[in-house]
Amino acid sequence: MGKKSKRRVIREKDCRKIKRPDGLRMKTVKGYTFPDFMEAVSSRYGRRTCYRVFRSGEENDMSYSQLVWYAEAAASYMLSLGIKKGDRIAVIGESCPEWMVMYLAIVSIGAVAVPVLPDFPPRDMLSIISASGAIGAVVNTKQYPKIEPAKNDLILFRMDDMVHVPSVAEGVTFSSAPGHSLRSQKIRKSELDAVKPAEGDAASIIFTSGTTGTSKGVELSHKNILRCADLATDVYVRLKPGYKALSILPMAHVYEFTIGQVLTMMKGLEITFLGRQPAVSILLPALSEVRPHVMLSVPLLIEKVYRSAVLPVLRGEGKIARLAAKPLIGTFVYMTIGGKLMKTFGHRLKFFGIGGAPLDREVEDFLHRAHFPYAIGYGLTETSPLVAGCGSAHRRQKPGFIGPVVSDDDVVLLDRNSEGVGEIAVKGPNVMKGYYGRPDLTAEVFTADGYFRTGDLGFLDSKGRLSIRGRVKTMILGPGGENIYPEMIETLINNQDFVEESLVVPEDGGLLALIRIDIKLMADRMRISVQEAQKEAEKYIAAIRKDVNSQLAAFSKISDVKLQEKPFERTPTQKIKRFLYQRKKDGGDKDGAKR
Repeated sequence: MGKKSKRRVIREKDCRKIKRPDGLRMKTVKGYTFPDFMEAVSSRYGRRTCYRVFRSGEENDMSYSQLVWYAEAAASYMLSLGIKKGDRIAVIGESCPEWMVMYLAIVSIGAVAVPVLPDFPPRDMLSIISASGAIGAVVNTKQYPKIEPAKNDLILFRMDDMVHVPSVAEGVTFSSAPGHSLRSQKIRKSELDAVKPAEGDAASIIFTSGTTGTSKGVELSHKNILRCADLATDVYVRLKPGYKALSILPMAHVYEFTIGQVLTMMKGLEITFLGRQPAVSILLPALSEVRPHVMLSVPLLIEKVYRSAVLPVLRGEGKIARLAAKPLIGTFVYMTIGGKLMKTFGHRLKFFGIGGAPLDREVEDFLHRAHFPYAIGYGLTETSPLVAGCGSAHRRQKPGFIGPVVSDDDVVLLDRNSEGVGEIAVKGPNVMKGYYGRPDLTAEVFTADGYFRTGDLGFLDSKGRLSIRGRVKTMILGPGGENIYPEMIETLINNQDFVEESLVVPEDGGLLALIRIDIKLMADRMRISVQEAQKEAEKYIAAIRKDVNSQLAAFSKISDVKLQEKPFERTPTQKIKRFLYQRKKDGGDKDGAKR
């Protein structure tokens, strides 16, 4: 017998030479299917660590070769069970290496993964399983009780240890139920090659829990996801194999999946999961020990950091606050604070991606002045997700703007008003196939010439940079037909001291602002009791109304303010569920708004 030949390394420079009939220039893979992706990353980075879980021990690390080996073994076993192209399999659990292994196994045989956010309640999970027609579910022990009522109708895989569980007998827990390990299955390469999916085949169906209360299954193809990631590998930041990424967002969210996982794997990064909820008690030690080069977040995290640690310094009575107010010295002060913030994040951060919701303008202004390596992206689940973005290079950023539209996409603004603001519509290889099983809803969101209507209002400046102004459905018509963007007003309110969050809604022909105050912080700062602060809060929100109105046009002034005693209900992606707070014409209260 001759020597065993080494697996050929798929080099990026060879991928870039590939000529495609659609004209797309490839960067890191030979084709836009997940088997192509798996082959590329395992050939280039095989022995490098792909995944680890914070403080779980190096023996539990997973290399790129192991990731692909386990995925192909699991895929071979799924074929033996009769799972075939087009079958839907739900993937339910917190982010972990096994989540990605099982996802890759599913999609590599042409089946379709249905990622489900772990924060969804049981009713929503069962509804998604039903609506997607899923025949199986990959679920971890923690989430299993939510789908237990459907156990007899599903092929069950335990995510924790990658085991097929044929049945869960009465009196037996899911965690201890016997089964067949997928890790140790024989890989049948010829069978896997025979069922390799096409680029246009569906890879994911993602059910969103929108702020309007409507959940639709977004069908994304292999090409949608992989082209979106591949295109962005060298546009916003230069990544090198071995760089470290800290993952704190759910992998079921397409923003984290495409940008935080697939893109970083294309460049050979080492990804660390927290292994639990990103509370301060675990996040700070992780930042200190992992010292990430790359991290993705929703705005809520950095906004909390700013309001709790930065704002008191900038608005306090100390020397730093006085120096920060001076034009020349202020720049140095902001950069000094930015340096301390960088130290908190481990001092190696090159890319802090912010997406999923609008970033508060005051927070962005601080990050920009502090030279913090933040990068803002805009997109939707329906666009896999990236439509526009700007990297962490300070010279390219312009506060208030997302950045340029990605080179693949054609973006137009529909029904523009006199200010040049219109609904953002997108056409490109990252745009979804449609809403699963709902051709009626799909037809509603596409124009006659094939543009996807995002429902977001935007503006493009002379350099092609996109700015988001609000949602079409949340835009309010003023008394004279003027366009009022509640998100812009909320930004002004949220920048006031002690304000945690706010929501502006129409009421009785005017605008009502629901404002949530950090009562404890107010009590501490004013050196009064919590009970006294509660009473002061009523007076304070009236003062906020006066101050904010002084900055607004007459047609967009706030008519009334109410104290929001309970936190606003949010989607799993941290957007406020606006539809729950639409006010009755008679001004009736809802969910804790105090008269």
